[in-house]
Amino acid sequence: MIDRKRKKSKPQKTSIILTVLFLSFCLLIACYQAPVTGRSQFILLSEDQEVQMGLIAYKEVLRKEKISKNAGYNQSVTRVGRRIAEVSDKPNYDWEFKVIKADDTINAFALPGGKVAVYTGILPIAKNEAGLATIMGHEIAHATARHGGERATTGILAELGAAGLSAAIGSQNPVVSSAIMQAYGVGVTVGGILPFSRAQEAEADRIGLVYMAEAGYDPKEALDFWKRMDQATRGSPKPPKFLSTHPGYGTRLSNIQKWLPEAMNYYERSKKAPNHPI
Repeated sequence: MIDRKRKKSKPQKTSIILTVLFLSFCLLIACYQAPVTGRSQFILLSEDQEVQMGLIAYKEVLRKEKISKNAGYNQSVTRVGRRIAEVSDKPNYDWEFKVIKADDTINAFALPGGKVAVYTGILPIAKNEAGLATIMGHEIAHATARHGGERATTGILAELGAAGLSAAIGSQNPVVSSAIMQAYGVGVTVGGILPFSRAQEAEADRIGLVYMAEAGYDPKEALDFWKRMDQATRGSPKPPKFLSTHPGYGTRLSNIQKWLPEAMNYYERSKKAPNHPI
């Protein structure tokens, strides 16, 4: 009986050892640093892989969505986007900016490699080019800080962790094993992935604030924009804070107030940009 148990546990031990060795190796080769904040990052994908994945996803989105033909919207988004991209930490990305016609969608997104899209629903809330610069700075920051690669890495590590845990509890009662795996899934999501996503969103706010300031847009306008966003989305169903992927508007405004002195230093040294309405 003892010998059989020992033989059965060898594959489990081997799986755990290999997982630990793999993660140790990854720690040596996958360390990066986020722009502006200097935060240490752990990214398993190469930048080329990340850019290629972003391009594929971007083409798929554009294939499904309706592109706006509003010349004013397209010109504003492209003008502000390019102005900010030029002062960003990745000016050599193949930047591309699109406006998606969806008046009921208050959103924008960026994909790895510099592919940015803005939905028409958010443009009235932007109100002027400084408000639009708040949006574009935030999205461009996601791309330059390689947040997509980080999120992909988090998913990979969660899968590896689940595989290692499954191997470790493989001999347990099936009911117990299932309960442990479900608890692990909830713990990783609520305790790890969601807070990490909120941290990325806050980081994009800070980096974007610096970018818009460097591009000549008054960073104080970011406060007004987020206040308008708060007003525009009131009444919409929101998950509890601990289940949210984004910081609350109160937290956002507090953070921006804290980061404004840093951004204003960049703005005062930049060439002032006109604040045209959109």
